[in-house]
Amino acid sequence: MMVLIKKTNIDFIAKRHIFFAISALLIGAGIISMAVKGLNLGLDFTGGTLLQLRFEKPVSTADVRAALSKGGLETTIQSFSDRNAYQIKVKGAQDKVNEISDQIMAAFTANLPGNTFTEERRDYVGPVVGRDLAKKALFAMVLSLFGIIVYVAFRFSNPVWGAAGVLAIFHDVAVTAGALSITNREIDLVIVAALLTIAGYSINDTIVIFDRMRDNIRMFPKMSLGKLVNTSVNETLSRTLITNLTVLAVVAILFVFGGEVINNFAFAMLVGSICGTYSTIAIATPLVYQWENKGK
Repeated sequence: MMVLIKKTNIDFIAKRHIFFAISALLIGAGIISMAVKGLNLGLDFTGGTLLQLRFEKPVSTADVRAALSKGGLETTIQSFSDRNAYQIKVKGAQDKVNEISDQIMAAFTANLPGNTFTEERRDYVGPVVGRDLAKKALFAMVLSLFGIIVYVAFRFSNPVWGAAGVLAIFHDVAVTAGALSITNREIDLVIVAALLTIAGYSINDTIVIFDRMRDNIRMFPKMSLGKLVNTSVNETLSRTLITNLTVLAVVAILFVFGGEVINNFAFAMLVGSICGTYSTIAIATPLVYQWENKGK
């Protein structure tokens, strides 16, 4: 396999308390932000106005978004295949549907002159569907985390390893959610999908290191636990960095050049990927050492 860095001999276990402190600060900052500012929930969770328009001439999504931005509206835009019709969603109470719809049409009239349009649909989108999907997503995550604990406990003959992996996932999701709150980015079902993806990447890397730990236990049964963990993390460090830098490169390109629609998703994935790499190396395996060492 390609080697990104030469063999290292970093004592991760000796620095575990520093890692734990850094993580506590990051999660604490997120919790404070969520307590003070809350989360910027999107239309999927709050409900709002849905307006569908058809333009006489083709118009690009960028022009539609620019026209609405000039009108002072924060919207979610969905285009159709013929490039003439657009579905526009804006957060707001049910009694403001007509007011918001009129603002949208006024923005187009003022900023897209010469391109007339007709209204095809005006409606209020309730948050019920979004909340139902969010509950199902949360249930799926809890179920999957339980499954991870059971699987890792069976595969590595130790439930502590599974619990450490799950705590690393919670760490990544908590830090990402805190970053979204601090930057006041909108949270919708796409962000929920990003958080689930982050959880998958995180546990995948963690299990690779656990697998190396298991191999080293078999080859060096008398090796101390601290040395075993350090050796395993250092031996897989190049692989961990190559895998995650590949993901980061793609996500960074999406974040910079992907446009406004995918920017929040790319931001969540960017933060989550960095946290996932960090937690795999600095949280999951040191937690195994901490618990196993106390167990002895």
